[in-house]
Amino acid sequence: MPDSKPSVLFVCVHNAGRSQMAAALLTHLARGRVEVRSAGSAPADSVNPAAVQAMAEVGIDISAEIPKVLTTGAVQASDVVITMGCGDTCPVFPGKKYLDWALEDPAGRGIESVRPIRDQIERHVRSLLSDLRPR
Repeated sequence: MPDSKPSVLFVCVHNAGRSQMAAALLTHLARGRVEVRSAGSAPADSVNPAAVQAMAEVGIDISAEIPKVLTTGAVQASDVVITMGCGDTCPVFPGKKYLDWALEDPAGRGIESVRPIRDQIERHVRSLLSDLRPR
């Protein structure tokens, strides 16, 4: 049986900024080697326009993404769950690896403030990717 892909779920409150940028960066950098999901405990209606612009600057288009609600099934289907300011709203299941990335919320911020958040997320994602192994 071939090794299956590791699966990562990024969770923030609105699934409109941090988790969307993280998911897009991991998808881009992993080149199909990782299954990637994102969700929010209280999803927004749309992705943060400054996050869309910040990602476009590095050649990644997230303009068609839609914030999704966090489900128990998404957590159960993931090997690694990364929270970004969602507090205690993320369900915890045995056997999952949980990480919490302390990142500023880009909500309501302009592009100048979102770029450093994007860059910090990219550093975290690159480190995560080097730690992931097929299961």
